[in-house]
Amino acid sequence: MTAPTPLSFLSSALADMVARTAPSVVSVHSHRSRATGFAWKPGLIVTADEALADEGAVEIGLADGSRVAATIVGRDHTTDIALLRAEAGAAPVRLDATVPPLGALSVLVATNRETPSAALGMVSASGNSWRSLRGGDIDARIELDVRLRGSQQGGLALDASGAAFGMAVLGPRRVLVIPAATIERVAAQLEARGRIVRGYLGLGLQPVRLDDGIGAMVMNVDKAGPSAAAGIRQGDVIVAVNDQKLSGVRALSRTLGPSSVGVVLDVAVRRGGEPASFKVTVAERPEA
Repeated sequence: MTAPTPLSFLSSALADMVARTAPSVVSVHSHRSRATGFAWKPGLIVTADEALADEGAVEIGLADGSRVAATIVGRDHTTDIALLRAEAGAAPVRLDATVPPLGALSVLVATNRETPSAALGMVSASGNSWRSLRGGDIDARIELDVRLRGSQQGGLALDASGAAFGMAVLGPRRVLVIPAATIERVAAQLEARGRIVRGYLGLGLQPVRLDDGIGAMVMNVDKAGPSAAAGIRQGDVIVAVNDQKLSGVRALSRTLGPSSVGVVLDVAVRRGGEPASFKVTVAERPEA
């Protein structure tokens, strides 16, 4: 009999790690789209929002090949997190908010063509919190050097001890991990309210270039919104917020996260070439 080697010990440890996690992972099917999900709580599945179709029925594929119907509890495009409800019977996974260091090994446990899959990679980036292109607050920047198919989006990223530190998704030219802290925060809000609270100014804005920087022209105003109540009108050009020069419309939108609701902003505008200032209390964005 051949004596065990360090590689055989490693191989067995990886296989055991995957075997322990696989019962928590399911496949997600929605209108010509396949993804992976995992049991967050009994009856609740977290998956990648980007991989979830915008229309049609949603089903959860189980390990025995059967499928069960699922309903969308809520989804947040800004953090790429969607929450589904289904009687899948999958064992809830315990997420670990610890961020793995640069160079740490990671195992991705997902599904591919409705069967369990696994991949071994490395943490290629590990850093501070950041804001997504859609304005979502992500608690840590984690990137993986691993190949990720579309159907594996929503899979669990494990560290060397087997702890699930996040959900793998496809980013621009890289594989990103939505960290456990972000998942817990967003999924809890989706479970409670079905959506994420966002700030609302009630303005339609168009970027304009000024002699001394960038402005945002007010193209339309929600008559029932907070900006109208403050006195801002169509045609005004926003040049600064809280004494900070405006860097762009998108940058302004990114500041309107959940914590912005109720905050009073000092909005500086130019009206007919003359300066003016308004106090705007950020409201909660109405449901679409």
